[in-house]
Amino acid sequence: MKTKFKSTIRSTCHSFSGAVCVGVVILIAASTQAQNLFVSTAGSGTIYEFTPGGVQSTFASGLGYAYGLAFNSAGDLFEADADSGHFGNGTIYEFTPGGVQSTFASGLNYPYGLAFNSAGDLFETDLGNGTIYEFTPGGVQSTFASGFAALRGLAVNSAGDLFVADYGSGTIYEFTPGGAKSTFASGLAPIGLAFNSAGDLFETDWGSGNPGSGNIYEFTPSGAKSTFASGLTGPVGLAFNSAGDLFEADVIGTINEFTPGGVQSTFASGSVSTPFFLAFQGETLPVPEPSALGLLAVGAIALLVRYHGRCAYR
Repeated sequence: MKTKFKSTIRSTCHSFSGAVCVGVVILIAASTQAQNLFVSTAGSGTIYEFTPGGVQSTFASGLGYAYGLAFNSAGDLFEADADSGHFGNGTIYEFTPGGVQSTFASGLNYPYGLAFNSAGDLFETDLGNGTIYEFTPGGVQSTFASGFAALRGLAVNSAGDLFVADYGSGTIYEFTPGGAKSTFASGLAPIGLAFNSAGDLFETDWGSGNPGSGNIYEFTPSGAKSTFASGLTGPVGLAFNSAGDLFEADVIGTINEFTPGGVQSTFASGSVSTPFFLAFQGETLPVPEPSALGLLAVGAIALLVRYHGRCAYR
């Protein structure tokens, strides 16, 4: 009876450790999953897709002025379309992962930037009337804030606060989930915004507006500012991949890539006309490092080692 009991425990342990091994593999694979980059173009009305290796394809075409891009948690891509600059005919289109297009919202003034919060609500900056709109997942529209000069990009941090670039006033505003507004930074020429996993905010800045005066500024959560990159021509959209590299769309037709340390390289050039905004497939709201998946993987490995040790003595 005792021998049979030991055998049962040993079998259970091996089964359990095997399950943990599978879980570890799944978790590690999920945390390092390759992401494709999506790029909107105002000039050609096209959304391009790039593999991590830089292979380019057309995801959608025949659009108007394609501006802001954002993924929801289901993997659908949303695009702010200014309908070739005709005020009042702006649209937000939704695309399934397979590229099937539908209209999420219409009759907008001049939609520009897009961003989702953790509840699945979509925020849109309207360049035409200086308003920030909020849409529920079901498409119900409401005014979140208004009275701005010339809105551009926006981003949401891990706490759910909304950050908005107002190019007209040279200011980045911060909103709590409840709508309380404050000035996060001023004296800028802000266009695109993006958070890294540490909670730092990155901003594309046109400087004087002359070619070569563009910058990417980095702000700590407390608002301390530093220059991450300079000498850019027309920096617009920003997006981070899962490895922490920052991608920047430059309207001259270049997509630049920066390592976390700031080393710059060209990801794509000459094949995209006036790239504006960027989004990575499967992107989520920024979370503090290390990622939850990474922690789960480490915990699972520790659990595996522990149970292997116990099984060895039985």
